[in-house]
Amino acid sequence: MRVVSLLPSATEIVYALGVDSELVGVTFECDEPASARLDKAVVVGGGDTRGMSPGEIDEYVRTRLAAGADLYTLHADALAGLDPQLILAQDLCRVCALPSDRVTDALSYLGCDAEVLSLDPHTLDEVLDTIRAVGSATGVPDRAEALVASLAERLAAVTEAVAGRTRPRVAVLEWTDPPFTAGHWIPDLVVRAGGEPVAARPGDRSERTTWREFTSAAPDVVLVAPCGFRLDGAAEQARAVAGRFPDAEVWAIDADAIVVRPGPRLVDGVEAIAAILHPGAVRDPPEGSIRRVA
Repeated sequence: MRVVSLLPSATEIVYALGVDSELVGVTFECDEPASARLDKAVVVGGGDTRGMSPGEIDEYVRTRLAAGADLYTLHADALAGLDPQLILAQDLCRVCALPSDRVTDALSYLGCDAEVLSLDPHTLDEVLDTIRAVGSATGVPDRAEALVASLAERLAAVTEAVAGRTRPRVAVLEWTDPPFTAGHWIPDLVVRAGGEPVAARPGDRSERTTWREFTSAAPDVVLVAPCGFRLDGAAEQARAVAGRFPDAEVWAIDADAIVVRPGPRLVDGVEAIAAILHPGAVRDPPEGSIRRVA
């Protein structure tokens, strides 16, 4: 089977299932593992936002979407040359990846009859279901079940470790200029880690909001996990907003690695958040995944 992944989380799932030999195409953002963009054809590109501030990125995104333009470019000729049989796409967020309807339109234009599997989880449990879906579509359902079982075992271990402890009030910032609430599966990560999510939208889209919503929620801990940023970028944004939360611990998280991409590493995110909320209850997270800034 020839598989094309149009979102980084799907690429991670494919590699975790050990079927990466069947993966022929990825996006410019597929960096886990780092070799993915080197070993596979890149069939989706995007705008270069490096050097932009969070506010400038927000303005760029809103302007593009208001004009009806996509944030990502599908290289149709490259896709056609790969002759894919299965394409992993999404309809969850137009800011995060190319929508599957754009892919379907391109396939129709090209005369390609590849199956398009849209992965659109809203909760952590649904993320685990997407692993099963990819495993079934790529012919390795047993591997998928084994992977999900191992992830569930780790989640259960965290639940046991934090049981009976006081749950800190936790606010997660998915963006800082302007502020965005935490949505979809991210509040689930907080709950599984032994916290109480506040100023959040469990199972729903992350939304633009006001600083008042965050500060009036009186969080004990603020986690800055901006979509599209690794730890250094998150830490820079965390330092910029820390003064708004004088009574809270403020932490930066490597968002792209362990928080915002709906793949197996979300369990790493649960373990890392648990280490922040309940020091000593779980093992320390990998170096470079979290950083306290205030």
